[in-house]
Amino acid sequence: MKYTEEISKKLNELLIKNYDAEKGYKNAAENVDNHRLERFFERMSKERSEFARELKVEIERFGDTPKDSGSIKGIVHRNWMSLKSLFATNDEEAILEEVIRGEENSLDAYYDMLRDRSLPATIDALLFKQRNAIKTTLESVKRQEELVS
Repeated sequence: MKYTEEISKKLNELLIKNYDAEKGYKNAAENVDNHRLERFFERMSKERSEFARELKVEIERFGDTPKDSGSIKGIVHRNWMSLKSLFATNDEEAILEEVIRGEENSLDAYYDMLRDRSLPATIDALLFKQRNAIKTTLESVKRQEELVS
């Protein structure tokens, strides 16, 4: 596989993870009674939508076609979709724990991609920015989990 194809494939994997996170956050916002958490989850859903848009641009620059939002699959999909079972109980702590797992999984994917020190500067900068935002979100979710426990 050519180098550009490999980068495009990895970017598409991150794109799918961001679709999953966007939908997971949207589901979380729809299933909590706490208005502060609801607004937080809505903001995070929008942020992940923006991450996906940015990744699509980079994928297209490599001459590939970005995956569409209907192609949710893989481990992150299962992690985020397990939120559905938590919504039945409206247990904020359990929802936050699942969000933490999803964000940790996303961080792992970003760290893996960023290990490739030969990435073009534009992609490297984008991935660092997105990774740092996910780290900040993860820290915030952990603080919120402490408040509801």
